[in-house]
Amino acid sequence: MLPDFPYRTPPTPGETLEVAPGIHWLRMPLPFALDHINLWLLADEHDGQPSWTIVDTGYGLDNVRALWEQILGRLTAPVTRIVVTHFHPDHLGLAHWLQQQSGAPVWMTAGEYLTAHAVFHESAGHGTQPMLAQFRAHGLDHERLTALERRANSYARGVPDLPHTYFRMFDGDRVPIGGRSWQVRVGYGHSPEHASLYCAEAGVLLSGDMLLPKISTNISVFAVTPGADSLAHYLDSLDRYRELPEETLVLPSHGLPFVGIHNRVAAQHAHHEERLRVLEDACTEPRSAADLLATLFPRELDTHQVMFAMGEAIAHLNRLEYAGRLVRSDGHDGVIRYRRKN
Repeated sequence: MLPDFPYRTPPTPGETLEVAPGIHWLRMPLPFALDHINLWLLADEHDGQPSWTIVDTGYGLDNVRALWEQILGRLTAPVTRIVVTHFHPDHLGLAHWLQQQSGAPVWMTAGEYLTAHAVFHESAGHGTQPMLAQFRAHGLDHERLTALERRANSYARGVPDLPHTYFRMFDGDRVPIGGRSWQVRVGYGHSPEHASLYCAEAGVLLSGDMLLPKISTNISVFAVTPGADSLAHYLDSLDRYRELPEETLVLPSHGLPFVGIHNRVAAQHAHHEERLRVLEDACTEPRSAADLLATLFPRELDTHQVMFAMGEAIAHLNRLEYAGRLVRSDGHDGVIRYRRKN
């Protein structure tokens, strides 16, 4: 069952659309199959004067900067805060540039800030080579590994520079924005410490990537945390949204604003359980994550999509192993495989 969509026509790039009092929707292009991101402008005040808070910043491309310049040029009050939900390049990409343009501080959680720096600098267990080693251990073939290696540090292409200072957000913080209280709600599984923002007075949740109206959020296991139970963490985080009223207006990072948060949470649980069942059924013989890509994603995947698909396959296999539904074995060829327990 799909949620209700009160706004079916998104703003054109460079324009804004007010979806609730003081809450404005922007849409920016992305250079991927998922071709857009939703960003948000919140009417705010600073030292008793009108101002703006930006939530998420877009991918670090010249055309996105140009669209921001159009929007910033029309604002009649300064930007005094930049909130970043998580470290992914479509969200953090232009945070440093916007900080330079406005002088506004960047607000984000420590887990996201520190991960951004580690991924950008390929340090602390992050980077192309650790990823290739992880995927090789999970059976990915030489051709696709080579294609991933050629991409090198694709993160740095979407994030030309990083903020070097930030205001740290914690789960449960209440942030005053525009005379209303917004609660920081941290979720896990999609990224290390993803921050959503909920305003009870407005009846609005800025969900970031944690809850999307149609597509499922990518849940991956990364090389630095190979044993992570990312899917369990994600589903536990989703369940916290059941505390919010069903009529909450959810403003996601991709897709359309929607109403129907409880049904959407239930649909995501059902979706992931179905994927777990399909993988379990496919493992009557030992299978690697790479062997199972076509089972999870029965379509042609480009190199960018292979990276996310491998991470997601590993996340689901880890969940099945921890649930006692699959048994892992490490082969003499160095490849990790899984089979049904009985």
